[in-house]
Amino acid sequence: MSDDQWRADEPSAPRRPPAESSKEWRLIEKALLAGIGEQRRARRWGIFFKFLTFGYLFVLLGLFSRSTHLDEKVGVAGRHTALIDVQGVIAEGEEAQADSIVTALRSAFDEKHVAGIVLRINSPGGSPVQAGYVYDEIKRLRALHPQVKVYAVIADIGASGAYYIAAAADQIYADKASLVGSIGVVSSSFGFVDALKKLGVERRLFTSGEHKGFLDPFSPLNPQEQAYWQQVLDVTHRQFIEQVKAGRGSRLNSEKSDLLFSGLVWSGEQARELGLIDGLGSPGYVARELIGAEQIVNYTEKPTPFEKLARRMESRLDGAALTSDLFRTLPGW
Repeated sequence: MSDDQWRADEPSAPRRPPAESSKEWRLIEKALLAGIGEQRRARRWGIFFKFLTFGYLFVLLGLFSRSTHLDEKVGVAGRHTALIDVQGVIAEGEEAQADSIVTALRSAFDEKHVAGIVLRINSPGGSPVQAGYVYDEIKRLRALHPQVKVYAVIADIGASGAYYIAAAADQIYADKASLVGSIGVVSSSFGFVDALKKLGVERRLFTSGEHKGFLDPFSPLNPQEQAYWQQVLDVTHRQFIEQVKAGRGSRLNSEKSDLLFSGLVWSGEQARELGLIDGLGSPGYVARELIGAEQIVNYTEKPTPFEKLARRMESRLDGAALTSDLFRTLPGW
């Protein structure tokens, strides 16, 4: 038998019908799609649980930081001295913002075991509005709780708006090398008129209102507007002086009043001679020797991690928003 005949006699492999083959491919396709869908669902659930875990950790961190701060105050049952920090620039959004200081003051005055309050000040000043808010609240709370004395203790510096706050206290103490005073008002800016001319840039400013664009750093200075702004500064300075005199009274050295309110800053030793402070001492000295409650509890409002993150993001956004208003400054103490 020839090879061709032998191959012809071999049984050929059965061929599957086309319908059966397409059915298998559909089953394979369904299985692959099901696997892909399962992977997607697993990935989504994985992302969800990751976010849930991070959120849970953030909540725990916030609760822990808040409870730790509260336990510091609640855990003290006996007579103690309340300490409130005024640190850094006095401005909205900063640690020394008025809302935080006022909240701490109210909390300290409402605590029945508080024998006295110490404001530990280490600030160069800041917003006159924020400082005035704190000053008025100290006066109000002192009138409601006359048995609780308020002492301001200046650390490195208690100048300008920081001294304005200190003037509301019953007594002021500082270190002999502390910087005290600077009772004045400042408003600073820059003028870019000549720079624009050299660069060949034309300033186009459209306003409705004759003086709406006054103090614009890219426009020539108007003598009339300059005189008006000086009046605003003088009025603010007068308000500052009146509040300091109301707080310090006859303790101020009247013979050197011109120097006191000139904006100069003094050492703690000089400030005592001028009547700006009552003596030299630290928070511990005031708590121990004057208040008579050596145990000190910090009532300062501390921002939570969420608040710190929000402030950091807000400051970055503010820094990115560069407009002509960046160069305009309000009166500051």
